[in-house]
Amino acid sequence: MNLSIGIIGLPNAGKSTLFNALVKGYRAKVAEHPFTTIEPNIGIVEVPDDYLTLIAKRLTLNKTIPATIKFIDIAGLVKGAHKGEGLGNQFLSHIGSVDAILHLVNYFDENADPQSDIETIKTELLLKDFQNVEKSLKEKDLPSKIKKSLEKFLKNPAPDPELAKYNLLSQKPVLYVANIAEENLNAKPYPLNAVPICAKLESDLLSLTHDEQEQYLRDIGEYQPGLEKIIKASYKLLNLITFYTLLPDQVQAWPIQKGKTALEAAAKIHTDFARRFIITEVISAQDLLKFSSWHQAHEKGKVRAEGKEYLISNADVVYFKHG
Repeated sequence: MNLSIGIIGLPNAGKSTLFNALVKGYRAKVAEHPFTTIEPNIGIVEVPDDYLTLIAKRLTLNKTIPATIKFIDIAGLVKGAHKGEGLGNQFLSHIGSVDAILHLVNYFDENADPQSDIETIKTELLLKDFQNVEKSLKEKDLPSKIKKSLEKFLKNPAPDPELAKYNLLSQKPVLYVANIAEENLNAKPYPLNAVPICAKLESDLLSLTHDEQEQYLRDIGEYQPGLEKIIKASYKLLNLITFYTLLPDQVQAWPIQKGKTALEAAAKIHTDFARRFIITEVISAQDLLKFSSWHQAHEKGKVRAEGKEYLISNADVVYFKHG
C-alpha cells in the first residue's frame, strides 16, 4: 500500500502545476479523477533510487520495480474552510485521508504574504480539529484517559500519542515547499526548512530532453531537480527507508518505516511470508554490488541469517525463508 501525501495550500499557490510536474516527470500513474475544484487528483510517483539501478545492472536483472509515494492534489483551502466555506468540509476530509501534508506556499508573487498564508492553513486545520474534538466529547462515552487528552488538546493543541486514532489534521507531519520565481532559486534559505522550488520551471523542463534538462539546471546553478528534492524530502518526512528483494529477473524496492522488523517487512510483501516466517537472509546493497550474483555473495559468506526481530536497515537486500 502506498503511503500518501496531500498537496495543500491557498488557491493559486501552484498546487496543480506542481502535481502535474511530479506526475509527468516521474512516470506516475494518475487515477481517473477530473481536474475540478472538488475532486482530488491522485498520482503514484516513483522514488528516485540509485541502488535500484546499480543492483539491476550489476546482477544483470532486466526489470526494476521502484518504491512509490501517492501524491494527492487537494483543491485550495480558503479562510473559513472549517465552517464549510469554499466547500471546505469536503477538502478537509481529503486531508484527513493522507499520511502527511505537503504545504505549498506562494513565494513567487511579490504581493503575497507567505507567513499569513501559512498561518491561515494552520488555523483552519486546528479549528476543524477543535470541532471534531468537541463533537467527540459530546457524543461518545469515552475512557477517562482519552477524555482528559481531548480536553487537554482544546487548551493546548500539542502532539499527544493518545489522540493518534483521532487522525487530527493539525498533528499530521508537514513538508513546507516554497513556490518561488525562477530568478530567486538561489536565494537565502526559506523559513520552516521549506524546500525551494519553481513549479512553473519544473513543468517547463518536462518539454526538454534529459540532456537539455541537465544543461539548463547547470546553467542556473541547480544540479538536483526540484521535484527530486521534494520526493526525497517526502520520503524522509514519512520516516521511510528502502529494502530490496530479488527474483531471477528483477529487483524491487520496498518502502518501510524505520524501526520495523524483518517480520513486519515480510508481511509487507505477503501475509504468508510473515505467518510462515523462518529466517531472513540479509546483505547490504553496498556489499552485494561487490558480487555478480546473490549466489556468489552467499558462497563468500557475506549473506547473513537474521530472525524475525531483526530491524531492517536502509538499503538491505533480503530474502525471506518461510514454510
